Amino acid sequence: MIITRTPFRMSFFGGGTDMEEFFKEYGGAVLSTTFDKYCYVNVRHLPRFFEYSTEISYSKTERVTDVDQIEHPAIRNAMKMLDMYEIRLTYEGDLPARSGLGTSSSFAVGMLNAFYALKGKYASKKKLADDAIYLERVLCSEAGGWQDQIAASFGGFNRINFSADGYEVIPLIISPERKKKLNDNLLMFFTGFTRLSSDVQKTNALSRKDKTAQLKEMYSLVDDAEKILVDKYSDIDDFGRLLDHTWKLKRQTGSAISTDSIDELYAKGIAAGALGGKLLGAGGGGFLIFYVQPEYKESVMKAMSDLLYIPFEFENSGTRVIHYTPEDYVPREEKIS
Repeated sequence: MIITRTPFRMSFFGGGTDMEEFFKEYGGAVLSTTFDKYCYVNVRHLPRFFEYSTEISYSKTERVTDVDQIEHPAIRNAMKMLDMYEIRLTYEGDLPARSGLGTSSSFAVGMLNAFYALKGKYASKKKLADDAIYLERVLCSEAGGWQDQIAASFGGFNRINFSADGYEVIPLIISPERKKKLNDNLLMFFTGFTRLSSDVQKTNALSRKDKTAQLKEMYSLVDDAEKILVDKYSDIDDFGRLLDHTWKLKRQTGSAISTDSIDELYAKGIAAGALGGKLLGAGGGGFLIFYVQPEYKESVMKAMSDLLYIPFEFENSGTRVIHYTPEDYVPREEKIS
């Protein structure tokens, strides 16, 4: 039996520049972190006592006799990709799926990590990120960027650069005191709306005009945000002000980024004293994050009292195998009668 734990991520700057069609021409970068909310994937080989050969449990339960019968596209394609058979897989998450935190990619990374471990193979963080990108973007043909899979695999507070040659992960060197202050000044709330990131990306692709200018500016803001964080003499409150700027730019990149309800919530947070904030993920719903100075926290919490507040702390581990019990497994066609 294998159990993996994979963190969710929050992306602050550069979202959208991790789309392959953009960064291969213009380059791209994101500033993001993982935090202490996780998805758990439990995988073992299914004993041969049942009429079905594979059992999958997520928001629904599937029991099938052939991998091709699996409805969940990521599970079906991952099992075929890694030649997995006769398994029982269960998924659990600390936060809801389709909520803007890269949950589907965290699941993909955690599942691949578990599959490799079940086969007795070690997969590096880069291998898991690369495989998850290939699984979601190529095999499942889901629209979206690359940052979620990389963040879930590597973990930590990073700048991720994208180019025609691929990507590189650069951990940000921030003093513990400064990092804690940033963490303390960020408040996260669940809007209650959920949606598929790939659906939002498709809608935005159909509705938008050319957004290259906005994406280029969002790309440049990654440099500005990084300087604020790593320079101990910079005013860290500028990070919040910059969040407000990048959110206003992001809203110009597609009709599905925001809604009237989300705009109203954001305006209430700013009016209550938040310096800035953004909707996490591709847009359309999920989690709102605000940068709030200590003296305004009570006011912002009151303004958001109708929403669920989610306390969190940054984490650094990325995907991990947290339980490993090897199994003796002989494929059915090799089983000696």
